[in-house]
Amino acid sequence: MVGAMVFMSRVERVVPQRVVGEREALGQQLEFQRATLVGKLDGLEDAALRRPMTGSGVSLLGLVKHLAATEHGWFICVYAGADEPELWPADEDFRVGDGETAEGLVGAYLRVCERAREVVAAGGLDDVVRTPSGAEVNLRAILMHMVQETARHNGHADIIRESIDGATGY
Repeated sequence: MVGAMVFMSRVERVVPQRVVGEREALGQQLEFQRATLVGKLDGLEDAALRRPMTGSGVSLLGLVKHLAATEHGWFICVYAGADEPELWPADEDFRVGDGETAEGLVGAYLRVCERAREVVAAGGLDDVVRTPSGAEVNLRAILMHMVQETARHNGHADIIRESIDGATGY
């Protein structure tokens, strides 16, 4: 489509330092993974970003939407204890609706990440909270989970992006 909007990331990816304390290491790794995800969208038009690329219908924007919901759930609702509704119903967080845009979904993701940064900065790694199921979890474990969750979905994004236009790396 001629003249279609092409997404360009406004997130800078910074390589994590190799000799840092635990808190810094966790934070830097999560930031690197967040920026990697958003960078996977660079240069693609909206149709490619929302195109379902797996049998279950996952798209690049669907991954962004899911990770926004996941960060919101873990950092804002579980750890910070904010009484807020889910960003999207759980059965819709991988699906991109007709009215949802790359700018809107990436913007939502970046806003949630900013809120999560503030929550993490105010907390202690050993702070323990309860999940909705009643299990105990500390901030350290939540950070570790979000690093692995984001990295895992970046692997999906790698494969999806390569399937769309052959681009690898980043």
